[in-house]
Amino acid sequence: MVITIIILIILGAFLAWGKFRSDIVTMLALMSLTVLDILTPQEAIAGFSNPVVLMLAGMFIVAGGINQTGLAKKLSIRLLQWGRKSELWLFVLVMLVTALLSSFMSNYGTVALLLPIIVSMTREADLNARRFLMPMAFAASMGGMMTLIGAPPNLIVNEALIDAHFKGLDFFTVLPVGIILLVIGIIFLWFRSTYLEKSNRDKQAAERHTKSPQELIKEYQLSDNLYRLQVPEESPILHTPLRDLAITNRYNVTIVEIRNYQSPTDKILKSVSHYFANADSILHVDDLIYVEGSFDDVNRFADENNLVFVDTKQAENKIMAFDSDMMFDEIGVAEAVVLSSSKLVNRQVKESGFRRRYQINILGIKRQGEYILHQIQHEKIHAGDSLLIQGAWANMNEMASEELDLVIVGQPMQEANKVVLEHKAGISALILFAMIISMAFKILPNVTSVLVAALLMIITGCFRNVETAYKSIRWQNIVFFAAMLPMATAMDKTGASATISHGLVSFIGSLGPHAVLAALYIATSLFTLFVSNAATVIIFAPIAIQSAVALNVSPYTFVLAVATAGVMCLASPYATPPNSLVVPSGHYTYSDFIKVGLPLQLIYVIVMIFALPLLYPF
Repeated sequence: MVITIIILIILGAFLAWGKFRSDIVTMLALMSLTVLDILTPQEAIAGFSNPVVLMLAGMFIVAGGINQTGLAKKLSIRLLQWGRKSELWLFVLVMLVTALLSSFMSNYGTVALLLPIIVSMTREADLNARRFLMPMAFAASMGGMMTLIGAPPNLIVNEALIDAHFKGLDFFTVLPVGIILLVIGIIFLWFRSTYLEKSNRDKQAAERHTKSPQELIKEYQLSDNLYRLQVPEESPILHTPLRDLAITNRYNVTIVEIRNYQSPTDKILKSVSHYFANADSILHVDDLIYVEGSFDDVNRFADENNLVFVDTKQAENKIMAFDSDMMFDEIGVAEAVVLSSSKLVNRQVKESGFRRRYQINILGIKRQGEYILHQIQHEKIHAGDSLLIQGAWANMNEMASEELDLVIVGQPMQEANKVVLEHKAGISALILFAMIISMAFKILPNVTSVLVAALLMIITGCFRNVETAYKSIRWQNIVFFAAMLPMATAMDKTGASATISHGLVSFIGSLGPHAVLAALYIATSLFTLFVSNAATVIIFAPIAIQSAVALNVSPYTFVLAVATAGVMCLASPYATPPNSLVVPSGHYTYSDFIKVGLPLQLIYVIVMIFALPLLYPF
């Protein structure tokens, strides 16, 4: 027992120090317990198959799918727009929207999603973002206490209850706690956050590393030369490979993208297929084609082939009415700079070979501040030219790694990951709703519900590819949890948990369960100031259960006190990921969290000590 406690103390010290990765430190502690024969190899690796770890991995994918399809962003923007006219109403909406999203997504993902939206809205309203960002981070923690999947500590105490042969928590068991936390938080933070406005005015990040596809479209004025045409049933270019049509040579226009709609009768599950136009592409009835060229050339191409302008103002006024409707999920645009040593110099665009080798189009050229957009097939490439290229993100990534004649600005695949798959938002919403229903009504075990939802997010196309889904998982967190969970087993085997809980009950048990509850809550809160909340809850959950058993009272009150104290760590900028995430944007100091977060955390201690026994009687 002594060795186990010493290892855990050393582990806690390293985690509090923060100089080394938490997953590596925890794995070293786990291997130490295994080498010293405190844990068997089977017990040591049991964490990697623990339902908590599998659910966390699955929830990262589910949340990633919600983000990738733009569902959460679209919902949050629409809700927050209601608060533009009143600072108080905007503040309340920020808190409510954050809590709502974080009850089903990870707290970190929620704050990462909302942070740029909040900064933008406060800038437009001439408000200080510092007043909103810290409360938003706190609201993410409050929302985490509204559902079983809202925060890892909830899953941890649920698994601890099951391991101790008690009934697990229901999906909305913790909802009353979350509501109380949120109501108190909104009232307190509205008045206390005025302190944050007295500090420096928030600074806006001006640094940009690369241009988004939308910015490139605007800069090159591509929308002025890009036309959308519908292919009707009577068109003569149907069912013929583009190479046989020689469209570029005959009309001096380029088909850059083809889009078609599948299952048009199903508005929710309707799938939009769009792909790069190459020599082997074949057009079908009702396909939507994006054609680049001058209006006169495109108009002649449309007239001779019975094609219909989608934007009628184009045909009437010869003015491009196309409004940024291009989808960049599979096909994107990027900028490439031609090097002075490039073999492309003095070659015509059509001789570049990009289309043949990489299936990439050159849509425009920027040369000494001027843009060349018409009849560029015969334009010669100069050193220093910036080329606007278009193609599949994967192809551009391949081109960036292989092509020595030019440099692609930015990293295409990273830019691709920023693009949302808006046409899949309805599918991701249905999957999330089905998962919640399954967990709430216990149709399937919780871990099965989450893993099925994660798998559905992937196979229904809510991610660009499987690799993107895997990248949505924060693997450091997964390894940390998997390595940390066996620590509870080590404490149980060596009797450390029983000794601590017995000492706690012997020392203050005579004062009643309220005193033990207060001690557990306060101890957990103090530990989370120095050690991650998940690690703290993993250690304290079995102690809480054994203390309840010793007092012959319900363990639910005690474990929920531990979970609540673990989640609601507000006095440190580094205790929870949401707190850490808003520090750079809000330019917060440790003192800011002490002055705003600590009083609220103390209020929660007092309220929860009395509220928890009322909600979950001893």
